[in-house]
Amino acid sequence: MGQVAKDFDLTETAVRDWIRQAEVNAGERDGLTSDEREELARLRRENRRLREDVDILKRATAFFAKETR
Repeated sequence: MGQVAKDFDLTETAVRDWIRQAEVNAGERDGLTSDEREELARLRRENRRLREDVDILKRATAFFAKETR
C-alpha cells in the first residue's frame, strides 16, 4: 500500500479506505456498499428538502389562517 500511495502521490489512508470500500462492495467485509452510500445520501437530501417543504406549508397555513379571521 505504501508504494502504491507513493507512486500515485496519495496518502496511505486514502488507499487503505479505497481497498476497504472495494472489499465491502465485493461482499468480503461488512458495511455499506458504494451504491448504498449514494442512495443514503440521496435519501437524506430528499428528506431535508421535504422537511423544508412541510415547514413552508405550515407557515403558509398559519399566515392564511390569520388572514381569513
